[in-house]
Amino acid sequence: MRVTQVSARFPGVTRYAAAVVLAALAGAGLVGVSAQPASATPPGIPSKATAQSQLNALTVATQGSTSGYSRDLFPHWITISGSCNTREQVLKRDGTSVVVNSSCAATSGRWYSPYDGATWTAASDVDIDHVVPLAEAWRSGANSWTTSRRQSFANDLTRPQLIAVTDNVNQSKGDQDPSTWQPSLSSYRCTYSKMWITVKYNWSLKLQSSEKSALQSMLNTCSS
Repeated sequence: MRVTQVSARFPGVTRYAAAVVLAALAGAGLVGVSAQPASATPPGIPSKATAQSQLNALTVATQGSTSGYSRDLFPHWITISGSCNTREQVLKRDGTSVVVNSSCAATSGRWYSPYDGATWTAASDVDIDHVVPLAEAWRSGANSWTTSRRQSFANDLTRPQLIAVTDNVNQSKGDQDPSTWQPSLSSYRCTYSKMWITVKYNWSLKLQSSEKSALQSMLNTCSS
């Protein structure tokens, strides 16, 4: 939420007063704030040249069906270390000054969402996005995998498959590929394309022609 949105929702509130309200809400972790802290980067993001080679090597095919798909066929989140599961590990990795309790749940911190440029101070406002959505993976070849392999994919901390982002942005993305959904923050589309490409490449997933075209356009915006 921005100052203009607060003013629009409450017409009698001046922009200054709206800013004060917004700052109070942000301090309580109720809205995203615009300040951008340093944030961790998912591992394994390739260079432009490597991503281009990987994109060229991917198999183009007609998109498969979601028949038989269920998120339960991709078990997540799993325990990674001690009492910490995959979600909690990514929250700690991608956040700034993250504090967790004895159950490894984040009790405070700041999370910058590179998809939309918002910063959040409540973990409940943050989702862990599967860069290549589980249903998209299913349509691209994961339907023939074992449950064990699907579990590894859904909890992959080695490649740039998991990233902390604004929850409703993740929900609006759903299971769409880059031909129909791209981060609203255009400056991040280069990185997003490299992440998507290398995940599909390393997991031997196929892609459709419209998806490849969109990825190529995004990759073309990269300087390196």
